[in-house]
Amino acid sequence: MERNELYPIFLKLHNLNTLIVGGGNVGLEKLSFLLKSSPNANVEVVAPRFLPELETLAASHSTVKLTYKKFNRWMLRKRHMVIACTDDLKVNKRIYDLSRKRYLICNIADTPPLCDYYLGGIVTKGNVKIAISTNGKSPTTAKRLREFFEEIIPDDINKMVENLNEYRKTLKGNFEEKVQKMNEITEALKSPLTPKGGKY
Repeated sequence: MERNELYPIFLKLHNLNTLIVGGGNVGLEKLSFLLKSSPNANVEVVAPRFLPELETLAASHSTVKLTYKKFNRWMLRKRHMVIACTDDLKVNKRIYDLSRKRYLICNIADTPPLCDYYLGGIVTKGNVKIAISTNGKSPTTAKRLREFFEEIIPDDINKMVENLNEYRKTLKGNFEEKVQKMNEITEALKSPLTPKGGKY
């Protein structure tokens, strides 16, 4: 059976420089996705023209810059990650090839073979964040799973996380002893998230 071999990481996008190439509907979708999870992300969006909705979104985030120009290779300087979503497949492929030469991770929208990473479904409740991936196979499934987890995870889970963090600071002993104590106190977490009968 095929398995998902992607490695999930949580990026501090306010410490990184992200480039989005494309000012249309897909560019708007990608920017919205990034800002929903990381509202202080450093992002530059490059395109000759932008949707009014994208311009409005960028105007509400001081860390987002719009550049009204066609893509040029020099725009890849001092970047950490790139998203290309123009309506020209040749331009997208060129951006991917240039990014690979510079060891930049790149995502070409709706083209899984030209993606070093995917933008999966994300559930956020305070300090708790869950990332969902279908290995690029079904964004709709990721969306439905996101909706499921948003409904089943209690809204007060953030308060619990903060309380556990304070409790952890009071623990004595070595690392193994602290881990054991935290495992014991969080054991009950498994039951509230499981529907009656123990099966979904």
